[in-house]
Amino acid sequence: MLKKRIIGVVTVKNGWAVQSFGYHRYLPLGKPECLVENLDRWGADEILVQVIDRSFDRIGPDYDLLGKLARLGLGTPLIYGGGVRTVEDGIQVIQCGADRITVDALLHDDLAQVVNLSKKLGAQAIIASIPITKTSDGLRWLNYRLKNTKNISIDPLGELIEDGVVSEVLLTDWYHEGIENSFDNSLIDLFKYKKVPLIVFGGISRVGQMKELFSIQNVMAVAVGNFLNYREHAFQQFKELIASEALRQETYATEYSLLTDVRN
Repeated sequence: MLKKRIIGVVTVKNGWAVQSFGYHRYLPLGKPECLVENLDRWGADEILVQVIDRSFDRIGPDYDLLGKLARLGLGTPLIYGGGVRTVEDGIQVIQCGADRITVDALLHDDLAQVVNLSKKLGAQAIIASIPITKTSDGLRWLNYRLKNTKNISIDPLGELIEDGVVSEVLLTDWYHEGIENSFDNSLIDLFKYKKVPLIVFGGISRVGQMKELFSIQNVMAVAVGNFLNYREHAFQQFKELIASEALRQETYATEYSLLTDVRN
């Protein structure tokens, strides 16, 4: 059985890590490489770095940041999102040290490029980032650059998902992002593409909430951003309290045991 994961998220805007609230308000936190280094040390299963202004400004991936992250010698798999417009961009991001990439703006702009990325890098390297919310009209998919939404159920994106072009969908409750314990589980029920594994994100902060999400069959990972940045032992506490056989073993536990053996 595939193990489920807890992913640490670092959101970057104008070169700085920020705490994000509903895609419209941001609180600066510091240097993104420092937060990434902490998440690596604290035992995240994966780290997602999403640079939210690269696609908005159409300036391509942040290779300078990727270079800084590569020099950290991370032991945790790195997911990068932000500014990927072409197959060449995707290849270079992977060459700079990312293990996988997320695409968001490209899903709105050019689905053919997403297909080409998948063919070149493999579907396992591609994650579709889809911020959604629920209205009386059903699920609405946010285009954060245009600040508008559209009905996701009638969009050709669905065919791409069902064809296995991406390995997972990062399903973000953008309306509740930054609000503690507020992720709307009904978004998963309403998301009709049941075969694709989901990473869920937005307003996830408590153990009970995580347990409930992990009990859903196609939820393979929970992504947490704002609520981990201030607590050094948050990952350890989450994993210990969830205590599920379905969850990946804590990487920090092995390292701690080795250090204890050496000291003794």
